[in-house]
Amino acid sequence: MRIKHIYLLTGLIIFNISYSQKGRIEGVIADAANNEPLPFTNIVILGTNIGTTSDLSGKFIITNLDPAFYQLQISSIGYKAIITQEIQVVSNKSAYIDIKLEAQQYNLEQIEIKAEKFVKKSESPVSIRSIGIAEIENSAGANRDISRIIQNYPGVAAFPAPNRNDIVVRGGATNESRYYIDEIEIPYINHFATQGASGGTNGILNADLIRSAEFYAGAFPASKYNALSAVFDFKTIDGNNDRTKIRATIGASEFSVTADGPVTENSSYIISARRSYLQLLFKAIGLPFLPTFNDYQAKYKIKLNNKNEITIMSIGALDNMRLDNEIKNPSEFQQYILNYLPTYLQWNYTTGIVYKHYQVNGYWTFVLSRNMLNNRQFKFFNNIEVDSNKLTDYVSEEQENKLRIEKNITKNGYKFSYGILFEYAKYTNQTFQKLFFNNNLDTFQFDSKLNIFKYGAFVQVSRNFMAERLTLSLGIRTDATPYSNATSNPLKQISPRFSVSYDITDKWSINGNIGRYFQLPSYTILGYKENGILINKINGIRYIQSDHYIMGFAYLPNKATKISLEGFYKNYNYYPFSLTDSISFAFKPIDYGFIGNEPSISASKGHAYGIEFLLQSSFKNNLNFVFAYTFAVSEFKDKLNTYRSTSWDNRHILNITANKKFKHNWNAAIKWRFAGGLPYTPYDLEKSSYISAWNIQNRPYYDYNNLNGLRFKAFHQLDVRVEKLFV
Repeated sequence: MRIKHIYLLTGLIIFNISYSQKGRIEGVIADAANNEPLPFTNIVILGTNIGTTSDLSGKFIITNLDPAFYQLQISSIGYKAIITQEIQVVSNKSAYIDIKLEAQQYNLEQIEIKAEKFVKKSESPVSIRSIGIAEIENSAGANRDISRIIQNYPGVAAFPAPNRNDIVVRGGATNESRYYIDEIEIPYINHFATQGASGGTNGILNADLIRSAEFYAGAFPASKYNALSAVFDFKTIDGNNDRTKIRATIGASEFSVTADGPVTENSSYIISARRSYLQLLFKAIGLPFLPTFNDYQAKYKIKLNNKNEITIMSIGALDNMRLDNEIKNPSEFQQYILNYLPTYLQWNYTTGIVYKHYQVNGYWTFVLSRNMLNNRQFKFFNNIEVDSNKLTDYVSEEQENKLRIEKNITKNGYKFSYGILFEYAKYTNQTFQKLFFNNNLDTFQFDSKLNIFKYGAFVQVSRNFMAERLTLSLGIRTDATPYSNATSNPLKQISPRFSVSYDITDKWSINGNIGRYFQLPSYTILGYKENGILINKINGIRYIQSDHYIMGFAYLPNKATKISLEGFYKNYNYYPFSLTDSISFAFKPIDYGFIGNEPSISASKGHAYGIEFLLQSSFKNNLNFVFAYTFAVSEFKDKLNTYRSTSWDNRHILNITANKKFKHNWNAAIKWRFAGGLPYTPYDLEKSSYISAWNIQNRPYYDYNNLNGLRFKAFHQLDVRVEKLFV
């Protein structure tokens, strides 16, 4: 098969004018349970003899480092040794990191201290991946976008369109994932997000601020909620403690400026702002739509003392996509896009504060946050903006206010965690839309307001046995909302989960998880109205349920290599089913704007199953290599109760990535992806031939009687990246 798309990224240059000065790494080593500083801890740069020892306050500093990515190997008597994620050192600047060590359960003579690069948690021993900043910075074809990095991992669906950042994990929809930044939940991580489905075009998160990310494809901790397919936990860097530094980055689609520095002796800040220039590129190559996105990200952290710390975080985006109606003599392709594509105006933000209070054998975490989305799209016939030509005018807002209180305790070899959640949300929707339905033209219009209260609680306990070879974890949570009788009983949303991990040898382990998870349907479904009535409330819409069964093997031949094989099965119940199109929402095409603004019932069923193979290794010659293969099936029942492939059912996905560091600050990376063709629903040619029908949406209609009855050809894609870092 010939390669259809080749993307070569050569224009990512980071300017850091610092006259070749050295950088340094500094930080604090502390006990993970109570945050007590750990003196006399050994800190060594991995693969070298360069290192130091922490002082009586747990502080350390390593100076005179060339700009590069470094990993630290940390070991202290009585604690589990670790290898950190990559730390980026730049010229004339300190890279600051807080490092927490867990106490060994057994005496030193009973167990050998080993450092492990690959993350493995007692509550989530399987289906968890760790992503470092070096991978984000150096990956080919990703443009430093975390969403595109995630698509390289096993279990994540592949889409041939380069303009979408949709994350589909193990056969689940794009809205089945949840995202956390420094423990604050953020509902949307992409620009031009699809309301009710989460996808988008470009990532909001600035790679300059990310330290690492953990990606759960299953085995979710009980503290994480409202997720059916994935949880993402991002950690950001702290501002440096020396003096204010400014960094400018020119990417393939945007320009960013980042500033960070100290505020007081115990506090620091970091702030970033970005603006795209996609509209200039699109206009230059003749595309008739001109997108512009802007975003910001800010963080302030203060350590009141070694028992109390506060983090304030805010992130937001402003997006605008307008049509270029100034094109003279547009081509047929340009005119087609101009005729059907609406104008998009969207903004969103999340702001939160995290307070941690450490005690003798544990700590409290208080998280208070607010997020908001404003989404508008409109379209006029022939783009002539008069009322008689109005086809669509959609304005919607989502507001959420959240409070989470959690307690973590480590005592007598046990790990306990428990917590509660309270949310108050407000949703508004003003919709005007002309439709062609049942062979008739119709005008659909409503004004909806929804106030909804949600609450939840969880508890989880974990323990190691048999000299830490066997790990067991049991968790349970429940969530509810008085939205309706179908959602108000917390006993209907009891969500148990159980994990087990056994180290067969020092290198081999077997891991498993079983769990039941629930997710509330999107606000666009909950808030849908007809004649002033919440139709879907009357229809008995309820929490979606998904049962997970996971088992896998892992082999660690050395500290830098991991080989794993996992199998999974997911069973779905009470999935939303569209009464307008008579299809499950699992078959809805992924598009911009919004999804779910229609009458629905909780009647759809489905399943997803597959196997995943991962080989991940770092070699001593500065070569990193990842081989990831997935076979997965994702199917839901249609209106005739027959299983059909969902819109993201690739079946086969293969990703091979490699990056290499050369002398004189040259880096090269390559990624090759092969994916099975996605199923699709053909067009209804008869319906689309009606002039009155065509003039409503100016594009063909789908033939849902042949739902996902066809499949695109398999595709493959090669990305190459060559980079020179000037310092």
